[in-house]
Amino acid sequence: MQGRSILVVEDDYMIAQDVQDELEEAGATVVGPVPAVSAALRLIESEPIDAAVLDVNLGEERSFPIAEALEARAIPFLFATGYNSADIPSEWQRAVIVMKPLRIAAVEQLLACGDPR
Repeated sequence: MQGRSILVVEDDYMIAQDVQDELEEAGATVVGPVPAVSAALRLIESEPIDAAVLDVNLGEERSFPIAEALEARAIPFLFATGYNSADIPSEWQRAVIVMKPLRIAAVEQLLACGDPR
């Protein structure tokens, strides 16, 4: 993951810090982490991003608008969730969904265009 920019969208501070630390240890540059849709959308517009890790539930928001913006730019992303994948709307079931805690290997596989499940 050396030199790759990874957007991290997570509203739980401790989880966000853990993901950031692990990604940086693997050589990635972390964009964020940010806890909200609006902040993530601003970063997508202004920062180079190679891939993204999206928490599904961001307090009162869901990360699906972020996924749409990433998809429009052909930026790979995965949903990291503590929920059952069946709780994700059917239109997003095609996305890569991994259960928390996030394995950094899942992000590495995403960057290699594989399916980390």
